[in-house]
Amino acid sequence: MKKIIFSFSFLLFALKLLAQQDPEYTHYMYNMNVVNPAYATGTQAMLDLGVLYRSQWAGMNGAPKTSNFFGHAALSKKVEMGFSIVSDDIGKGAKKEDNFYADFAYVLNMTNRAKLSLGLKAGFTSFRTNFNGFQFESGDSSTDEAFAQNINTIFPNIGVGAYFLTNNYYLGFSAPNLLSSKHIEERSGINAFGSEQVHMFFTGGYVFNLSDTFKLKPAFMTKIVPGSAASLDVSANVLFNEKFELGASYRIDDSVSALMNIRVSPSISVGYAYDYTTNNLGQFNSGTHEVFMLFNLDLLGKGYDKSPRFF
Repeated sequence: MKKIIFSFSFLLFALKLLAQQDPEYTHYMYNMNVVNPAYATGTQAMLDLGVLYRSQWAGMNGAPKTSNFFGHAALSKKVEMGFSIVSDDIGKGAKKEDNFYADFAYVLNMTNRAKLSLGLKAGFTSFRTNFNGFQFESGDSSTDEAFAQNINTIFPNIGVGAYFLTNNYYLGFSAPNLLSSKHIEERSGINAFGSEQVHMFFTGGYVFNLSDTFKLKPAFMTKIVPGSAASLDVSANVLFNEKFELGASYRIDDSVSALMNIRVSPSISVGYAYDYTTNNLGQFNSGTHEVFMLFNLDLLGKGYDKSPRFF
């Protein structure tokens, strides 16, 4: 099947302008160890697993689709281990990236209620392109050098992070990919779209106990990429009866979102988010959909007495 290179080129250009080389998430507070290897809960004998799927800019030809599988567990009071598998597809297979990472976090007790976790992320990325059958929408048969050759390569990467947590709030700083790389080299004076820069994330969240029934959970995430404007997400969720969560989020100059999360059982939560695009891309798509499921597994079978997962 022939693909429309104009739409894919427009997508790549838009992604470059928005500095979105790493996938972005609306439910970042429940997807934290993908972004920060130091993410820790401090709950021993519990295996936390999650899956997430994001369909960005629905209705737009070749729009990004991202799927995640992630998990982590505390091996002791001071050591937590985790993993993440992230698959990102742009252009219906034209650009496919699969990331496989393992996380190590060392937790320091600062006080009886506060902990500082230091983390290391290591793994590799499989990067593939498939430009076979591409043609310009106008019918122009001229060949762009940037799309003249398919790529299939694997490259390593490492990341670091810090995560400060208490019973009521957290702050995190991380750089999950420290090794800059060029997926598509510059040829014949053409600047490659595939250059990947270091992404730095600053995150935080708080839980306000409004009553025995209601809790307010504001959170934020700032993404900084050298050479691009910083991206800022702010959100506020209300948790009712420790089971049902409803909220809203705003990504500056990008989108507004509605979020929902339901604790369907003591060990399973499901969530959904809808993003409405507020920038110029909004006229080309019908919004973004994101769904996730979280699993909290009691490895020792002692019964589930853990409080709800706030972040």
